[in-house]
Amino acid sequence: MDQGFRYSSSRETTVRSSDERSKFEAEASEQGLYLPGSLGASPHSPPPSTRFSKLADSFRAQSPRLYHVADRVVKYIRGPRPKVDLPNPVPLLGRTYNFKDRRFTIAFEPAIIRITRPLTAAWLFVLLVAAYIISFSFLVRAQWYTIPASSFIGCTSVYWTRDAGCGLDGSLCAPFSNSSFDFRCPAQCSSVVLQNPRLVGDESVDFVPLLVGGGDSQKTYRADSFICASAIQAGLFSDSTGGCASVNLVGNFTNYLPTTAFGLSSIGFPSVFPMSFRFSPSNILTHCTDLRTPALAFNICITCLLFLVLRPKAIVMWWCLVCIGFWHIALFSQPQATPPPLDVAFGAFLPTLFVCYGFWRVAVRFTLPLFANAPFEAMIWYLAPYWTGVLTNLTMDQIPIERLTAADIKQQPGGVVALIIIVLILLVLVVNQIRVIRKTGWLPYYLGWYILGGLVTLVLALLPGLQFRLHHYIISMALFPGIGFPTRLSAIYQGFLLGMFLNGVAAFGFDSILQTAASLVGDGTTGSPLPTFLTNSTTYNASIALANQTISWHGIPNAIATQGWNGFALLVDDVEVYVGTALNYSLAALEAGLPHFFRLAYTTGGTPGDFTMPATLWPNGTWVGPLPGAS
Repeated sequence: MDQGFRYSSSRETTVRSSDERSKFEAEASEQGLYLPGSLGASPHSPPPSTRFSKLADSFRAQSPRLYHVADRVVKYIRGPRPKVDLPNPVPLLGRTYNFKDRRFTIAFEPAIIRITRPLTAAWLFVLLVAAYIISFSFLVRAQWYTIPASSFIGCTSVYWTRDAGCGLDGSLCAPFSNSSFDFRCPAQCSSVVLQNPRLVGDESVDFVPLLVGGGDSQKTYRADSFICASAIQAGLFSDSTGGCASVNLVGNFTNYLPTTAFGLSSIGFPSVFPMSFRFSPSNILTHCTDLRTPALAFNICITCLLFLVLRPKAIVMWWCLVCIGFWHIALFSQPQATPPPLDVAFGAFLPTLFVCYGFWRVAVRFTLPLFANAPFEAMIWYLAPYWTGVLTNLTMDQIPIERLTAADIKQQPGGVVALIIIVLILLVLVVNQIRVIRKTGWLPYYLGWYILGGLVTLVLALLPGLQFRLHHYIISMALFPGIGFPTRLSAIYQGFLLGMFLNGVAAFGFDSILQTAASLVGDGTTGSPLPTFLTNSTTYNASIALANQTISWHGIPNAIATQGWNGFALLVDDVEVYVGTALNYSLAALEAGLPHFFRLAYTTGGTPGDFTMPATLWPNGTWVGPLPGAS
């Protein structure tokens, strides 16, 4: 065998003969070029290796102890030379164990392979794939296409939108009463919560479903309550199955009472609101049960069947996991709308396939095929974390972190502690994976790419006017290249990261990693300037009847007027009752004997900015000014 020059790696090996190398160096020398590592030297400068060795010798002479430490660190990070491959995993349930001079052979994996070998024929696999597609299609039809599409509502559907969303006196949300609607809710709506604080009177609600009222004998809810969660609390159907009901608008109502039922708690509202609703069973809609749980059981059984019985080639198995997970999320566990928008799902499916092929190339092809003789192990290591990632909306539901933004983590109780725990767990896993990579000699290569990626991320995060958003599909894409090794932990990581990636793109699409502050805020506060009330506890005269009272506020300062703010909007009892340039408002239309809540905002062109926190007027005439900050 020729003793040629060799560039080797654990993935690919390229061999070039000595004759080819010598000829190439001679041609380069004639052209006055210098080749790193060639036998000849550049006529203008010493080889880089010579310059580096001189610098190293100088550093060693000046700081021998520091040089020794740095040399050991560099050699440790570099790992073995030449690079080596890790040994392939030996099946735990298909090997011989020694215990106290006795040998025990476990042949569970070989038995599975032997028994199921007749069922691994390609024609049977194709037949079962066709049967699966047909069965899955019937499930989808039963889930979404047996009742009118207009009957479906989402978990956050409401009749009345927050703050000034319904316009002056709620005109955009009319009619307020004498209207009914038969609807169908999906399952698991009790886990869909507010992402930003919501003011109901003087009470702030956050990170729970918005439920106002329901505690009276007729179970009356304020119109901005989540309809599906309200129906669950009212006992119309269960959270696990979803269901159908009829909602009836009943208009004005006073003193909404709080209640707790079926795992959900509502808050009260002691004043009057112009729109309310109550429920009754639906006599029109049928096929109301949400089938996401039967679909999940069906798909889990199919994936187990793939690993244990059918055992297709690793690349075929990979594409089966990708397709099953994506369409289960898009059509059952977390559709982007109800019913699912198929055009949107297909729009995300093609780029998902491209990314998943990248996952196969950089990682999965070095791990999944090695478990061909251990189908039961492969099923455990891949499927358990895979379905955990696919169902991220459920498995991570109890972790008090919804969005990886500083404001969100600070607002949600337990968010900081949860983040610290998650970071520590990730740190342990990453350090262990670094140890595995170092054993192969590939650590400098991976460190170089991840450092470069970190620098690019830092530059993106510092772009003006944009905020960096680390979506969970981005986390999967960033971590996947570092888990392509023949270890059981790599198999676990691959299963979970694939599931988490599919959950991100199927449920939310390929959202940009750079987003404006407004898109991240959603329906939260924007940081606009806030007006101030002139009325306070000392200027309000409780001896004057409510019908003769007015409240007032300060005018617009010049510094704020130059920003385009030119008017005011006033909310009374969470309803917009005034938009204009006046500096006062008469309370003659308010009902005496009830508490009333006032929030004020600047407007530009009639569109309000952030509202103040509520000022409260109690029935005994006590005025309590607003707390600092926006609502």
